[in-house]
Amino acid sequence: MSLIICNNLTKSYGHVDIFSGLSFSIEHGSRLALVGPNGIGKTTLLRILIGEESASEGRVTKAKRLRIGYLPQAKDFQSDSRVWDECLAVFAEVRALESEIAILAEQMSANASAGPILERYGQIQAEFEHRGGYTYETRIRQVLSGLGFAESDFNMPIAHLSGGQRTRAYLAKLLLSEPDVLLLDEPTNHLDIAAVEWLEGYLSKWAGAVLIVSHDRYFLDHVANGILEMTAAGVEAYRGNYSHYVGQRGERWARRQKVFKAEKEKLLKEAEYIKKHIAGQRVSQARGKLRRLSRIIQAIEQVGMDAVINRKWSAVSQDIHVATSDLSPDEAERRVRALRLPDHRPPELHLNLRASKRSGVKVIRTKNLQVGYDKALFSTPDIELERKDCAALIGPNGAGKTTFIRTILGQIPPFAGQVDLGASLQIGYFSQAHEGMDEKNTLIQEIESVSPMLPGSVREYLGKFLFSGDDVFKQVSTLSGGERGRLALAKLALQDTNLLLLDEPTNHL
Repeated sequence: MSLIICNNLTKSYGHVDIFSGLSFSIEHGSRLALVGPNGIGKTTLLRILIGEESASEGRVTKAKRLRIGYLPQAKDFQSDSRVWDECLAVFAEVRALESEIAILAEQMSANASAGPILERYGQIQAEFEHRGGYTYETRIRQVLSGLGFAESDFNMPIAHLSGGQRTRAYLAKLLLSEPDVLLLDEPTNHLDIAAVEWLEGYLSKWAGAVLIVSHDRYFLDHVANGILEMTAAGVEAYRGNYSHYVGQRGERWARRQKVFKAEKEKLLKEAEYIKKHIAGQRVSQARGKLRRLSRIIQAIEQVGMDAVINRKWSAVSQDIHVATSDLSPDEAERRVRALRLPDHRPPELHLNLRASKRSGVKVIRTKNLQVGYDKALFSTPDIELERKDCAALIGPNGAGKTTFIRTILGQIPPFAGQVDLGASLQIGYFSQAHEGMDEKNTLIQEIESVSPMLPGSVREYLGKFLFSGDDVFKQVSTLSGGERGRLALAKLALQDTNLLLLDEPTNHL
């Protein structure tokens, strides 16, 4: 059953198309991942589906009485209530039944011949049980605990929570409300490993439909049963999880290249036939072929080879503008040879981290270290990290992982104990908040602040991190989370470092 059908959606700002020609459906029971490069319009599409924005062209059709739940990337959850009370509000109707059951029970105890009351009591109790009335508090505890809230957090006011905690509280309320379609924009950004694993299991059993935007391929492997890839040419659907999608995408690209090459060779033979016979005895046949070839060339240039091959000409002709005069034989041949298969595969980021100076063998050593500010957040066993070691720092949200890294950097003094850094260290730090950028700078200026270079070289370098065209003149203050992350990596790669400290480097990538 189709819950949402999107037909030929286009979104434009001024004369710039953010995306165009998106057609797909969301079926009951589907768990779809929406993937594509940063800036392709994934979040914009979600906002169109919930009605917060409108499409410039096309249509969204929804099933009757469809309930949609939406988690934005950063939910500014404003409320005067406590976490527990916000979750309880989801079950307002169930709790009303609970109150009515209590009133009816009291009436029956006071009235021995309460036939109608008893009948009403039975009806209400059956509905109460059917709607999970005996388990809703247990469900609230399970969801809050699963998303990383301790029992002591349940009664915290929403207003006292951090931004990440507010997003998690809103996600908990969203999951408990059980909408028909769940739209999640980067749901794992504020979750630790345990919470991500819990959410994977919860969504795998989701009764409705889910559409997820996430850059966490492992999360998508565990949750998704279908992939929608957004490209400049529209949406392509794939079955299976993210790993299956990567394999299928490669196979489709290989098939397209093969078909494109074969079709281009056919068109070249047509062009050669026309040139050979346009002034000979078969001039009438050659002119007919030239008229047909002229139309096909213009169609391929405007809508692509796939559309021309796979659609009827009557449908293709409605989407193109064809010149009334035919091309010359030489021009037709030239334009056939110039045809290229558009590559809509996601671009690849080129990151090359090198150190020209070698550090000492011992890189980091701690002794009796305690980390914290006013009180110790945790103690560490004595740590020794050597050259070429690669260590992962894991733990629940709020445990103090960022504080630990900043203690290693010397930005925060140890609460107790000591940190010793090795000889000849040159430290590169990637902070979660991407600190150290001048919000007024352009991308070019940010790169030049690390390593002065010629303008052409700066643009070429930024291109390796997927910044192209006028992107390089954007101010840092206007960048998305993904763009800030890529810029931070670009700056880090220019620093001659032999010790990297990376705090959530893959967020938004």
